Amino acid sequence: MFSANVMWGLMSPLAKFVLVSGVVTPVVLTNMRICGAMVLFWIGSLFQKQEHVPPGDLLRLFGAALLAIVFNQGSFIFGVGLTSPADASIITTSMPLWAMIFAAFILKEPITVKKVLGIAAGAAGALLLIFGSGRVSGATGDNPVLGDFLVMCAQFSYALYLVVYKKFVSKYSLFTIMKWMFTFAAACALPFAVGDLRQMQWELLTANQFAAIAFIVVCATFLSYILILVGQKDLRPTVAGMYNYVQPIVACIVAVLWGMDTFNAVKGFAVLLIFSGVYLVTTSKSRADVSSSQRH
Repeated sequence: MFSANVMWGLMSPLAKFVLVSGVVTPVVLTNMRICGAMVLFWIGSLFQKQEHVPPGDLLRLFGAALLAIVFNQGSFIFGVGLTSPADASIITTSMPLWAMIFAAFILKEPITVKKVLGIAAGAAGALLLIFGSGRVSGATGDNPVLGDFLVMCAQFSYALYLVVYKKFVSKYSLFTIMKWMFTFAAACALPFAVGDLRQMQWELLTANQFAAIAFIVVCATFLSYILILVGQKDLRPTVAGMYNYVQPIVACIVAVLWGMDTFNAVKGFAVLLIFSGVYLVTTSKSRADVSSSQRH
């Protein structure tokens, strides 16, 4: 989960870098992610034993594709295109809160004081990092209100996916789940990109923009979704969601490395808050722990 969120943290400024060129539209970039990862997952599945997935489970995977890929990626890419990477990073801090709420209602996970304190500490650290850092990109976006709302929808959708499909993802192998999810996602998203793809002027893209797109497809989509599924199988949804707070740390590091910001004691304290929050939520009581203590 940590590694996946590091790559997602890098994706925000890189996606903005590609989109500000005007050559690639948000819908095309989203489809590049989805179709590129779909191809890679199908290739990967050829090297494992094939699993039969009945129609009922294929329908469930279609729902997972909508929540985790279509709505999540589509809303995020469109949102980043309309707002600033810094604002997008701020809004990602809401995902662990949504995960905790959904887990409480759907999985009956307890909302403990330790868990609430952990989420609060992580959010405080993330916000302190973001507000105390230079922006990764000076561009603020054409419609920040709509952009911020879309980024929020992406967090809402992904948190719901983590909770609803917590048990289901253990039923099949990683590549079986992902190849079908991305196939369904491509079928939903590709029709919306046909017009933009026809008008694409590929020759206008620079080598750096091609490299950024390659990172977004291979690392921030294919590899990150592999890592996310592993984490989803082994971690409670709220714990998995807490690693979203790694993203603003990455944004801060990028700003420092690119000479747009400096590291200071405030940022050090913010990072400490984030990891303290992750620790508190990770060590908080699960539903099984509460049930066991009540029996004793």
